[in-house]
Amino acid sequence: MRMGFGIRRVAGITLLALVAGCATTGSDEPEKSVAADETRARAHQSVGTTHLKEGRVGMAIRELRAAEELNPRDKWIQLTLAEAYRQKGLNADAEQHLKKALALDPNFQDARLTLSGLYIQTDRFADAVAEAQKLIDDPTFPQPWTALTNKGWALAQLKRTKEAREALETAIEYNDHYWRAQLNLGILDSEDGKRMEAMDRFERVLALSPGPLGTAEANFRIAEIYVSLGNRERAVEHLVAATEQRPSGPWGKRSEDYLKRLR
Repeated sequence: MRMGFGIRRVAGITLLALVAGCATTGSDEPEKSVAADETRARAHQSVGTTHLKEGRVGMAIRELRAAEELNPRDKWIQLTLAEAYRQKGLNADAEQHLKKALALDPNFQDARLTLSGLYIQTDRFADAVAEAQKLIDDPTFPQPWTALTNKGWALAQLKRTKEAREALETAIEYNDHYWRAQLNLGILDSEDGKRMEAMDRFERVLALSPGPLGTAEANFRIAEIYVSLGNRERAVEHLVAATEQRPSGPWGKRSEDYLKRLR
């Protein structure tokens, strides 16, 4: 985390004090105070991040707000606070803090990628495309496949399917192990009636071990294809796998409902 701002601000204040002819005794006190605030802010941020990782979102927000009060110009605090608000379902607050982070550093790539994702989550697909494109056009962005995947999914929701597919295929050209791009391409294939191509995509997702949420969704979508093919037995297998992966998650719940209809 870069802490240079606090030092630059102290330098400016000290210069103004000298021009005004103020006494120099104790002139290092403001610098010490700023450094102390930054240290305390980092401590609050660390605690808040731990709470967030462990699912205690309300406690995370409290710690991160304390960190922000001590050091409001730290872009990483703004980003982490935005994520906490997003997890709490307070999307307007999340957007506000992401924009604060970008105001502090317009080249803050993590914040811009998160903002594009938030716009997708809140159905602002044109805005999501615009933010993702800024990252795609940035030659210093180290993971263009992530921005291309966001762009592709947003374009798909705008019914610009050809452009969506191009973006997602480009993402895979960069990184064919990026499971989100594979999953989204599988969804497009399924919607286009290309069931076997979609099945192949979803099987690739499972092979990439995407974690509980991605595994549950891929299994659910495979089950849908098996139902359409008339193979209820294989469909049930994948629905059971989806519920076991993330019983309380959205795909686990959908799979459980689907199982009740099939049985």
